[in-house]
Amino acid sequence: MHERRIPEWLRHAPAPSVRGFAVLAGTEAIARGILISVFPLIIYRALQDVGVVSKVYFFIGLSSLMIGLLVPYLIRYVPRRWVYAAGTIMFAIGALLACFEAPFAVVVGLSFTTFATVTTFVCFNAYVLDYVSKIELGKLETSRLFYSALGWTVGPVLGVFLFGWWRPAPFLIAAIAALTMLLVFLVMRLGDGKLITKSRAAPANPFAYFRRFAEQPRLITGWTFAVIRSCGWWVYVVYLPIYALENGLGEQLGGIALSISNGALFLTPLMFLVIQRRSVKKAVRVGFLISGVLFLVAGALHGTPPIAVVCLMAGSFFLILLDVCAGLPFLLAVKPSERTEMSAIYSSFRDVSGILTPGAAWLVLLVSPISGVFVAGGAGLLMAWVLANKLHPRLGQARISVEGPTKLYPSDPKRHATG
Repeated sequence: MHERRIPEWLRHAPAPSVRGFAVLAGTEAIARGILISVFPLIIYRALQDVGVVSKVYFFIGLSSLMIGLLVPYLIRYVPRRWVYAAGTIMFAIGALLACFEAPFAVVVGLSFTTFATVTTFVCFNAYVLDYVSKIELGKLETSRLFYSALGWTVGPVLGVFLFGWWRPAPFLIAAIAALTMLLVFLVMRLGDGKLITKSRAAPANPFAYFRRFAEQPRLITGWTFAVIRSCGWWVYVVYLPIYALENGLGEQLGGIALSISNGALFLTPLMFLVIQRRSVKKAVRVGFLISGVLFLVAGALHGTPPIAVVCLMAGSFFLILLDVCAGLPFLLAVKPSERTEMSAIYSSFRDVSGILTPGAAWLVLLVSPISGVFVAGGAGLLMAWVLANKLHPRLGQARISVEGPTKLYPSDPKRHATG
């Protein structure tokens, strides 16, 4: 009797690859990219006050932070794959709710997509740390940004164009892209990640791992870079379109500017090569310094809006450079036994920046026009430039090179105490 053999790919799922994670990130970029320039417009239309817009973003960011920090606790009781799937479905529901013009529907739609983003991001980072070796993290960050380039480049300008043509169009596309994320996730068969033996002294509550985070200077430094970099993007993405509207530059300028800026994502492989030849420290300091100076200049040139917009666009190019390199010190320092918890800590940079930026803008707008928000953003970026001076000079060369584990982790822990 002939024995039928089950195909190997059905019996054992292939190990997820760097390319697979990059494709998943690229699909997410389509869902988020097409809405990123539309949400500030519909929120401003619905509320008619930039100060109120800042308050809404502030409270949504605060709620999103709490959700992101609770995800690791939730994953103890609910399989990680279900949490990720629920996040993609929540994103689709939020996008569909935003189709309606009612202020309540718009705010709830923005809330749902924000909560979904942080939920999937925590799970995504945990999967990355499960399946991607530390020696390939630099390659993954570059591939992730490269595969996301099309969504982030075409999405913003296409979103505002479709919004002007037919309001529901960009939201329907975002919902379809979110469900496609779920399909890609299922095809990758990531399951619940690798099983790690739990510590006998497991934390009793979802916030107990803050102490372990606070005891590791490398994690604190890397997380701080991510927060300030994200604040720069918040200023650019949310307040540039409103600035353009208030100065008669049109609704579409914000989307066009963001699409042009995101075109630099196609240069991320070249940026990565430059970082390899130089170091992460030099790249991080250059990124924060030049973007900070350009944002300050944009705020000072509030009387000439077109030039201010050009300065902001130029500054965003260096924010993309930071996207390539500024997260590596954190990701490389994470212990295998703390993957999920530290993924939640790392992902909180989005929500913390989503609290700090509109909160600071809320205060700045009490005494200054919207150009003052650009000045505040530039000052924050320059603070990160000063902090980056503490990084080890050889951090980048040691961490993202292919020299082997003995050089990635030197025996003397003090060498990378602040890296």
